[in-house]
Amino acid sequence: MRVIVIGGVAAGASVAAKARREIKDGEIVVYEKTDTVSFGACGLPYYIGNCFSDPNFMIARTVEDFKETGVEIKTFNEVKEVDFLNKKIKIKDLKNNRVYEDKYDKLVIATGSIPIIPPIKNIELENVFTLKTLEDGLKLKEKLLSDEIKDITIVGAGYIGLELADTMSKLGKNIRIIQLDEDIMPESFDKEMTEIMKEELSNKSIDLKLNEYVVELGGDKKVQRVITNKGEYNADLVVIATGVKPNTSFLDKDEIELMNNGAIKVDNFGRTNIDDVYAVGDCAAIPHFVLEDNVYMALATSANKLGRIIGENLGGNKSKYPGTLGTAGLKLLDLECARTGITEKLAKELGYDYKQVFIKDKNQTNYYPGQEDIFIKLIYDKNSKKILGGQIVGKKGAALRINTLAAAIYNGMTTKELGMLDLLYSPPFARTWDVLNLAGNVAK
Repeated sequence: MRVIVIGGVAAGASVAAKARREIKDGEIVVYEKTDTVSFGACGLPYYIGNCFSDPNFMIARTVEDFKETGVEIKTFNEVKEVDFLNKKIKIKDLKNNRVYEDKYDKLVIATGSIPIIPPIKNIELENVFTLKTLEDGLKLKEKLLSDEIKDITIVGAGYIGLELADTMSKLGKNIRIIQLDEDIMPESFDKEMTEIMKEELSNKSIDLKLNEYVVELGGDKKVQRVITNKGEYNADLVVIATGVKPNTSFLDKDEIELMNNGAIKVDNFGRTNIDDVYAVGDCAAIPHFVLEDNVYMALATSANKLGRIIGENLGGNKSKYPGTLGTAGLKLLDLECARTGITEKLAKELGYDYKQVFIKDKNQTNYYPGQEDIFIKLIYDKNSKKILGGQIVGKKGAALRINTLAAAIYNGMTTKELGMLDLLYSPPFARTWDVLNLAGNVAK
């Protein structure tokens, strides 16, 4: 059996590694258009902020590591077309500028995503960056070392934009964030939580502009100004962080089933609507555990988990991915922010018969140093009281508590069960009734 994986940066590398362990005699070939495989892009904002200096820390396995296990890696080779009927792909060798074909028995599409670039005039000026690839990170970090870079504008207030605001502010730069929406992270957090997050940005002198969009960049050769629908600001450097879209334009949308945004729809086994063709990672829309429908969430956790599932199934197993909860976290200056399941906003949009509670408590006892406020929001079914989603914002010890809520949702727990769950108590870590217990008991 010949397995071809298109894309080896993250999810594709996970598929190839697992498939190699499952398939003893078959061929496994990975086509990657760059020279980087098994790369964790989530580390980029922290590399930019000098949390570590060696970019290789973000690479889990090298090309040589894969070759030693018997996985054939073809770097600088970009797949341009897929002939699903005849099980062929057309590839362009980017180094030698030649086009050739290959045949597969099983195909995995793991082509990731590409940055969304807004229609901004003069966006081609120097010192305008995106942050998606290792090369992006290297170039941006080098530029930030210059003393000439003082005023930075980040366009977009999602995970990447806010993580960059966090890390770059520690470099002594003046940070401004421009956000098209009326709130930050509107798909991940409800209003109660974003108000706390916005206050933190303000307290740390990060200038947040909401309901505003960039129209034009000004400057002769390098960017010097950002011009929006509401004003004009000095800028020595601009980062475009307005989200990503699936990298699937090379596929025939009349053959493979795509979502409205171009993401490939897959089932709980990682299969597409075409026999012997799988998809995973940022190019795919995957099943959601609560919604029981496909969603587009470009998260490394779900990419790696579904990648492992596909690798097992390529070897003849029938492993099933239970679905994503979109569990994710964010360090925002002195805050830890985390979420899982569905938000109240989404529950309302979809017509769920739900209830919600929002509470403020403390992360630990008052007689041990480090007590801080912690905020929790639960969304739960009005009748069954099963937990549908949760959000946590606080300081020390806040973010990892979201894992308990994720486990609770996966296991169908009710708010009453959460209230009585036997959680850790120790003065440095929690109070006798942990804030999660308290939230469960308040949620009637």
